Amino acid sequence: MPEADISKVEKNYYTDQPQKNEAFFLKGCNNYDWGFKNRLGRIFNCESGRTVMLAFDHGYFQGPTTGLERPDITILPLAPYADALMLTRGILRSLIPPSLAKATVLRASGGPSILKELSNEHIAMNMEDAVRVNACAVATQVFVGGENETQSVMNLTNLVDAGNRVGMPVLGVTAVGKDMVRDAKYIRLATRMCAELGAAVVKTYFVPEFETVTAACPVPIVIAGGRKLPELDALKMAYEAIQQGAAGVDMGRNIFQSEAPVAMIKAVRKVVHDNMKPEQAFELFLAHANLKRHKA
Repeated sequence: MPEADISKVEKNYYTDQPQKNEAFFLKGCNNYDWGFKNRLGRIFNCESGRTVMLAFDHGYFQGPTTGLERPDITILPLAPYADALMLTRGILRSLIPPSLAKATVLRASGGPSILKELSNEHIAMNMEDAVRVNACAVATQVFVGGENETQSVMNLTNLVDAGNRVGMPVLGVTAVGKDMVRDAKYIRLATRMCAELGAAVVKTYFVPEFETVTAACPVPIVIAGGRKLPELDALKMAYEAIQQGAAGVDMGRNIFQSEAPVAMIKAVRKVVHDNMKPEQAFELFLAHANLKRHKA
């Protein structure tokens, strides 16, 4: 038992200072529970309101993707510069040091390999396991317009229900159906569906008229990096997306397949968090890349 409070100093209740009740900094997320928002606050930078997520979950259907043959060698040097890591629980447990204080977003859907119909995914992990490894969010693919559209939508809603029970955000990842055109009309449809069905964050592709996509989606959107682009083009894409309302990027190949991956993720951070122009960020990339060459 603690000792009784016998101090004779007059108590100060600060009656002239109302208790603060700050709104949560992320769009559409103010009404979630404390633990839910705490997890989101570890993914997103509270000052910029944005995130640089490093995606390397490709192996769950592609196997050892180029640049991910040895994630312990290619990814771990990049991890300190990311706000969050998007990965599978297998790679998390086998390769990521528990001492690495980074937010994690776990791929929670799976099933088919690249050899089969990709939209035939199911939920591939238990929410209890996401909590056990202290994940900040779980992610599932939603194939709007795909062969198994309804199945993938139900994967999302089931994950949202399970996540809400334990305070775990769900990232809805839009996957373009084979016969769908990747344009603003389609992306507006897919992102809005994910948000309406409970995704706390949505990952999608950058397209022309992207400002209409972010305006129509009531929760934060992060853009996928997609296929490997020249570094300047990737930085331009990130910059345009941020200026048009994106809350960050979830890049993989445009970082880990770069000639200088550490230099690239540093440049991406400048674009996302500091609004640096892509040309300036590219100069920064070149400077870091050249420094690496000289050291080598």
